[in-house]
Amino acid sequence: MNTFKITPKKERRVNGILLTPEMTVTIKVPSSTPFYNGAKELKDALMKQYGFDYEKANCSANDFIIKNVSEE
Repeated sequence: MNTFKITPKKERRVNGILLTPEMTVTIKVPSSTPFYNGAKELKDALMKQYGFDYEKANCSANDFIIKNVSEE
């Protein structure tokens, strides 16, 4: 399993939802990228920790800084 620390690049407001760089999550995925299966783990983590709806905000991988922390 790979562990990723995912941080939004900048503040973004879409459809009345706010995404900020303080909304950092750490997730574990079996793949080399956290977006391999539609970012399911990322969506779940953002919803659980911040009540942020990834799909409603129309986010993509380009909105995040992705750091693989399983190698540290």
